[in-house]
Formats: sequence, C-alpha cells, structure tokens
Amino acid sequence: VQLVESGGGLVQPGGSLRLSCAGSGFTFSNYHMSWYRQAPGKEREWVATMLRGGGTTNYADSVKGRFTASRDNTKNTVYLQMNSLEAQDTAVYLCNARGISVRDDYWGQGTQVTVSS
Repeated sequence: VQLVESGGGLVQPGGSLRLSCAGSGFTFSNYHMSWYRQAPGKEREWVATMLRGGGTTNYADSVKGRFTASRDNTKNTVYLQMNSLEAQDTAVYLCNARGISVRDDYWGQGTQVTVSS
C-alpha cells in the first residue's frame, strides 16, 4: 500500500495551492479518504474526509469555505484545493486511507505547505 502526496510549497497569504494524493496497492474506492495536517509542535489535526460512497465530504471548521476536497476513483487520487490561505495553514499535509477494518489504516509521508510573505 502506498499513498504519495504532492503539490505542497511556499505561497503568500491569500494564495492558493492544490494538493494531490495518489494511492496504490489497495481498492481505493472502498476506503474513506481524509486529509490531515500537522504544524510544528502541534498535534495532528483533521482537515477533511471524503466518504467511500462518494457524495459526502466533511470539513473541519477551520477550513470550511476555503478548502475543497475531492476524489477521483478512476485515478485512485484525492485532491485538496486550498484557497485564501493563511499563515496558520502552514503545516505538513498528510493523506489517510481508512477501510472497514481497523488494520486498514494507511498514511502518506506528507507534503509541506508554507504560507508566508
């Protein structure tokens, strides 16, 4: 099983970035896919979850209205479109795949997002 995030970088406040996470080695459509983030010295924070059935995406209040998560099961990929970025969005963003069993819980290595002028 592999999850590979990409798309991170340095962006100015108010800017946008689009993250991607490509999955392999598992039946992608059967998994809930989530984005998390972890800032230096802070605990990992949930950002958004796209349910495996499609059609339902939930967001943390801190990103609601600014971030949009989506999934493309034909490409085994999920995305996170981040708009109106703020300094407090600076973190490593991680992709998570969670299946029915507690053992089916996979993480990517993360991609760094830095919001700074």
